[in-house]
Amino acid sequence: MFASENGLKGDPRLKAISEAIRVVPHFPKPGIMFQDITTLLLDHKAFKHTVDIFVDRYRDMDISVVAGVEARGFMFGPSIALAIGAKFVPLRKPRKLPGEVISEAYELEYGTDCLEMHVGAVQPGERALVIDDLIATGGTLSAAISLLERVGAEVVECGCVIGLPEVKGQCRLNGKPLYILVEPREMDNCC
Repeated sequence: MFASENGLKGDPRLKAISEAIRVVPHFPKPGIMFQDITTLLLDHKAFKHTVDIFVDRYRDMDISVVAGVEARGFMFGPSIALAIGAKFVPLRKPRKLPGEVISEAYELEYGTDCLEMHVGAVQPGERALVIDDLIATGGTLSAAISLLERVGAEVVECGCVIGLPEVKGQCRLNGKPLYILVEPREMDNCC
C-alpha cells in the first residue's frame, strides 16, 4: 500500500521526499531509470520526513527488530529502529559479516544473489520489520522475509521508500504487507 492511500494523501512530506530523489537515466545499464536516494539523504528535511513517516506507522506495532537490506536499507533502518525502540539487524551480501551466519539465496532478473544474517541476531517470536529503499521484482524482500522466518521471527511488514505503482513484487512477499512512501520519478519531473 502506498502512504498516500493510507491517510497521507496530499501530505506535503511525500512530495518533498519524491522531489528529493534524483533520477539517473541509463544507470547501471541502458533503459534503467535509477532512483538515486543519495540526494534524499542530502536534504535533511526530506530525510527526516522519510524516517518520521515510517516511525509514525510502526511506533505502536510492537516491533522488536528492524532488518535493513544492504545497503540502502542501512540508511533508513537504524534511525527507525532507534525511534521505535527496536534493534537494528543488517541483512548483508555474502562474506560481509564476521562470525556464524545463515544465508538465503534468491533470484534476480539477471542472475542470483544471497543475503546473510548473524546467527542469534533475531530470536524466535520477535516481530520484525524489513526496510529497503525500493521494491521492483520483490526478490530481495522475499529473501529477507524467508531469512527472518527461518529463525522464527514474525515479519509484520516490509517498508520501502520507493515502489512501482503496479507493485509486481508484492506477489513474491508471501502475503506480507508492503508499505511504500512514493512512486518512482520520471525524467520529466526531475530538476
